[in-house]
Amino acid sequence: MPVTTLFLDVGGVLLNNGWEQKFRRLAADTFNYDFDEMEARHHIIFETHEEGKVTVEQYFKRVLFYKQRDFTLAQVRDFMFAQSAPYPKMIEYIKALKEQHNLKIAVVNNEAKALNEYRIQQFGLDTFVDFYISSCYVHVRKPDAEIFTLALNLSHAKAEQVIFIDNTQMFVEVATEMGIKSILHTDYLSTSNALAAIGLHVE
Repeated sequence: MPVTTLFLDVGGVLLNNGWEQKFRRLAADTFNYDFDEMEARHHIIFETHEEGKVTVEQYFKRVLFYKQRDFTLAQVRDFMFAQSAPYPKMIEYIKALKEQHNLKIAVVNNEAKALNEYRIQQFGLDTFVDFYISSCYVHVRKPDAEIFTLALNLSHAKAEQVIFIDNTQMFVEVATEMGIKSILHTDYLSTSNALAAIGLHVE
């Protein structure tokens, strides 16, 4: 069957990972709090946060503001947002693929709601993404196969019509097991070559 739909991760594919460990460590250095203490609490709650079951304010209250601080929740939240950065070449490439091959574009990602929505607006993802199967909206995370089932149902696409692009090996394996052609993303060149090999060229 011809490819009609791309399922895309965001962090590591279209943008950087917005609140990964190096940024959490940088925040600890910037605001002068104990990184290991915060990190231990982060790992308890981060899945719940990405599943949209606690707000960003509740998340920071659990991991940082359970005791008095000399900085505000708004300051550290804004710091988190500010760490996001785009991969312009990948974004322009996906836009060109969509236009030239009349593809539907769906984001299938694990991300907390406030950060997800900030990144969508800040980097114009809504100018080319048709819909979002984000963990914070559907309350299930990769590698749970259910998120891919939801994505297929919402896109009205058969697995054979979809290509999934992600930078995490296990997520690629799960999608592949469901019959979705999948590409492990490492960089623009390897991904564009892999798509060209199955007929998705950009002129």
